[in-house]
Amino acid sequence: MQTVRELVEQLPPDMQQQVKDFAEFLLERRRKKAQGKPDFDWAGALRDLRDDTTSVELQHRIAERRATGP
Repeated sequence: MQTVRELVEQLPPDMQQQVKDFAEFLLERRRKKAQGKPDFDWAGALRDLRDDTTSVELQHRIAERRATGP
């Protein structure tokens, strides 16, 4: 199996530049994602439980689920 470097070296210079540009784009996207704001799309997901369950009970349920798996 060829390495990425070996494959790129077989390309003409203009295509090698495209590969380099794409790799830099991927690295920048990864860096930005790591620094990005937290995603709170889960907020409110347990709203229907708030009248019947305390936050402590929810924490216990979460801990149990993590211990046993999905």
